[in-house]
Amino acid sequence: MLRSHTCGELTKANIGEKVTLCGWVQKSRDLGGLTFIDLRDRYGITQLAFNMDVNSALCLEARKLGREFVIKATGSVKERESKNLKMATGEIEIVVDALDILNAAITPPFTIEEQTDGGDDLRMKYRYLDLRRANVRANLELRHRIAIESRNYLDKQNFLEVETPVLIKSTPEGARDFVVPSRMNQGQFYALPQSPQTFKQLLMVAGFDRYYQIVKCFRDEDLRADRQPEFTQIDCEMSFIEREDILNTFEGLVSHLFETVKGIKIDKLPRMSYADAMKYYGCDKPDTRFDMRFVELNDLVKEKGFKVFDDAELVIGINAKGCSEYTRKQLDELTDFVKRPQIGATGLVYARVNADGTVKSSVDKFYDADQLKAWAEKMNAQAGDLILILAGGADKTRKAMNELRLEMGTRLGLRDKNTFSCLWVIDFPLFEYNEEAGRYFAMHHPFTSPLPEDLALLESDPGAVRANAYDMVINGVEVGGGSIRIHDRNLQSQMFSLLGFTKEEAQEQFGFLMNAFEFGAPPHGGIAFGFDRLCSLFGGSESIRDFIAFPKNNSGRDVMIDAPSVIHDDQLKELGIDVK
Repeated sequence: MLRSHTCGELTKANIGEKVTLCGWVQKSRDLGGLTFIDLRDRYGITQLAFNMDVNSALCLEARKLGREFVIKATGSVKERESKNLKMATGEIEIVVDALDILNAAITPPFTIEEQTDGGDDLRMKYRYLDLRRANVRANLELRHRIAIESRNYLDKQNFLEVETPVLIKSTPEGARDFVVPSRMNQGQFYALPQSPQTFKQLLMVAGFDRYYQIVKCFRDEDLRADRQPEFTQIDCEMSFIEREDILNTFEGLVSHLFETVKGIKIDKLPRMSYADAMKYYGCDKPDTRFDMRFVELNDLVKEKGFKVFDDAELVIGINAKGCSEYTRKQLDELTDFVKRPQIGATGLVYARVNADGTVKSSVDKFYDADQLKAWAEKMNAQAGDLILILAGGADKTRKAMNELRLEMGTRLGLRDKNTFSCLWVIDFPLFEYNEEAGRYFAMHHPFTSPLPEDLALLESDPGAVRANAYDMVINGVEVGGGSIRIHDRNLQSQMFSLLGFTKEEAQEQFGFLMNAFEFGAPPHGGIAFGFDRLCSLFGGSESIRDFIAFPKNNSGRDVMIDAPSVIHDDQLKELGIDVK
């Protein structure tokens, strides 16, 4: 080894020792007779000291070192006169008596510090420099820790890690596939897996009753802060189980991660039906760090002459506690917020509960004091509270109110990234109907089993069938989802038929799976956690890019290596792809 110690481990206990450190020059300070250099490696920073009176040649050489030079320094550990207790090594320094420049460096395009002067695009172009920053490195160390602890937990639960293929068959359901042309089978294509779904089910047929894999998946989708074209899942499957077994096992995984990685004990996760999530929160991944649940007001506000409410399918309100003193400017801001095109509400009605218990509303002329008081009672609004009301079509209004609720939660400081609220959302619809296509689509995927009590509705009323599916939601983020799978060939064939597959199409696409079911498929189910999302949640960031070593930008490009890129005509010809 070129070094005897790292730059993060030396303390007062090492005073007097002769040591050798290697690393990058973080910064240097020339104080006339003394020169100090902060030397950085993955483990921390140690101060190097050079004294002009002791060794002028060495001191002059140190003064030539630029930022990010790679050096090796040998010297004695000494107690610092001016200590920096914010640093792990802040009580010592190395009095250097030998210095080797291992590699010079040009001036980096941004400062390698936590508060860097580099913008996103610049840092992504020089990602290998960005990764030298302590806070970025800490994100990847957190990712590593979560991976290790996930494997530790699953191993103790008798799960077996099995790798599944990356070159697979394209399927028409779900997101768009990334496709890979085959040179040896020209005109035919592999697809990169959106998930290992069918393979993990085949592993259950094979008798591997507890499988997991921390696996790369690929989806050719439009991107956003929590989505990348390639992403990582903690993918799991179990045999001879029911839904409660899955929920208990993976509730255990998340509890283990919170305790070992964050030092937080979490309570048993509550369960909420999809129907209740939509009714009270307007979305299937509610942020339950704060209350502010929706209250339906149709019975109190209709047929009073206010056309907006009279014509609405749904009128709902939320109680913003302690906000009755909101100014007209603040209320106008909220009105403009809900009228934004991406939210789509036509306006906002409000009512203040005054200190004396009276209620003052923006639609006072349509409602008397007793009627307004009834609003407050139904909303459980007390003196000092502000009632915010939206009206319109049911689905659109719930969606808009969800956005308003989250906005109010943010404004009131109720969405603290260091507070965690977890729950299971269960009993999703099995199908969603697409008017344009004129058929049903699987809400989860076509291998999801219906709830046993809804099986009889499959043919008569498929839209009413609930899925034996579940999502884990933390702080309003879906971090994992799964289902109990269909393990019977006849039921799987019925499902494909309801989804519009002909028998021939189902056999062509998924015949290998249905054939396998004829050889004794056990009851099974599973779940997949978005590993990148889990890491960003634990790290207190909204963007998963911060926790991926080499992420793509919002256009799906790797600007560091300039990919995707054009390939040579000769390569295209080899693949049997027409060169225009």
